[in-house]
Amino acid sequence: MKKMTRIAVAFLFGACLATPLAAQEAAKPPKPASSASDALLGAWNYEGGKLVAMAEDFPADKYDFKPNPAQRSFAEQLLHVAGGNYGFTNAALGKKSAEEDFKRDQYKTKAEIVAVLKRSIEDGAAAIKAKGDTGLSSEVMCPWDNRLMRLSEVAYAYVVHAGEHYGQLVVYYRVNNMVPPDSRPH
Repeated sequence: MKKMTRIAVAFLFGACLATPLAAQEAAKPPKPASSASDALLGAWNYEGGKLVAMAEDFPADKYDFKPNPAQRSFAEQLLHVAGGNYGFTNAALGKKSAEEDFKRDQYKTKAEIVAVLKRSIEDGAAAIKAKGDTGLSSEVMCPWDNRLMRLSEVAYAYVVHAGEHYGQLVVYYRVNNMVPPDSRPH
């Protein structure tokens, strides 16, 4: 009984000490919101980072795996995303806004595929940083049809694109009885 009383007293004492600290924390002004370009850069790197983790983790001998014949292989999915990233990067650099076409027969090894994926993410991140908020609000030709878009919209479209392919590649993992890196306990 004495032990329970001591525990209760210790808990109440701790709660009393914590209350002023919580009040002080609540009194602090909130952190300011990220700039538009910083938020975009965070999303770009987050989705890209998940794909790079998969690319580095998935066994090289399974890079040509596809759940069914009509789908892209694991390697082709990664090359497709890397090529797509250049739809944004090329637009940001003032080049013809077109995706790159990275073919599997040109990128034969896991290391080559990981490298081109990483480079596409790094080049996109560098373009976001270079453009900043002002540059990302400029208008560019839409990569998919005949209309103008803000450069930030093009970038976010490719962030979503990367996320969609991440979701597809989760299935490739699961069909192979594997757990994707981002789903493992940290």
